[in-house]
Amino acid sequence: MFFSLMPLQSLIHSYAKTRGIHVMPEIDVPGHAESWGVGYPELWPSSSCKEPLDVSKNFTFDVVSGIVRDLRRIFPFELFHMGGDEVNTDCWNTTAHIKRWLTDNKMTTKDAYQYFVVKAQEIAILNNRTPVNWEETFINFPSKLNPKTVVHNWLVSGICPKAVAKGFRCIFSNQGVWYLDHLDVPWQPVYNAEPLEGISDAAQQELILGGEVCMWGENGDTSDVQQTIWPRAAAAAERLWSSREATSSGNINQTVLPRLHYFRCLLNMRGVQAAPVTNFYARRPPIGPGSCYDQ
Repeated sequence: MFFSLMPLQSLIHSYAKTRGIHVMPEIDVPGHAESWGVGYPELWPSSSCKEPLDVSKNFTFDVVSGIVRDLRRIFPFELFHMGGDEVNTDCWNTTAHIKRWLTDNKMTTKDAYQYFVVKAQEIAILNNRTPVNWEETFINFPSKLNPKTVVHNWLVSGICPKAVAKGFRCIFSNQGVWYLDHLDVPWQPVYNAEPLEGISDAAQQELILGGEVCMWGENGDTSDVQQTIWPRAAAAAERLWSSREATSSGNINQTVLPRLHYFRCLLNMRGVQAAPVTNFYARRPPIGPGSCYDQ
């Protein structure tokens, strides 16, 4: 309806299918969507106040609906990320027509934030998708979220235990350990992070879908992205793919480090610019000559 995305369908679907993986798309609304207004200026509250998206217009939700319909044909996976994080509602409170809409509907800007998230969730569900939302939605209005909601942790620790206690499923991405653009996090805390931490009940543990390491682009480009992601992402991957018993015993500098060194060498040999394993800061070059294993 609004975007021509179908040429990507066969490429993405074929790639994912042949590798046995699922790809979850994200449209981050109502914040982080300023770029949408380049094509549809009506989505901006005003020309000088461009996010969050205009909550007062039905057209906004028509666009969201159109994008979800298009993307569901490209990404057949059940989960669909609807965002909802870092929403600064000041723009709604300083735009005349939105202020009138808020008054007419007896809403505060916090109410409107909830209204937008819940309405976007309804769009996902109408399109046979399960909504995933960042943790701010759970923190601000947990009782209003659809029971099918998957809460995506990123901001603070302890969110997944609270989410599963209320019956929600959860994805672990704690920024303190699994945000790869945080360059001062070495591989050991990445490896030691435990998505099930604080959850002892077996039924609640089943509600943890897994985890995701996140690489954001504000401080990265093609010149440094590979060495920022690798090999730390591999440390999280082993944590997720292994049993808790296998990853929680022994000295990881003796048991895990040799495997991570080897994997970094393998990546380098295959053309992936993975950074040295034992440097404290990601991207730091080797401190001297030696093999990829020794660096």
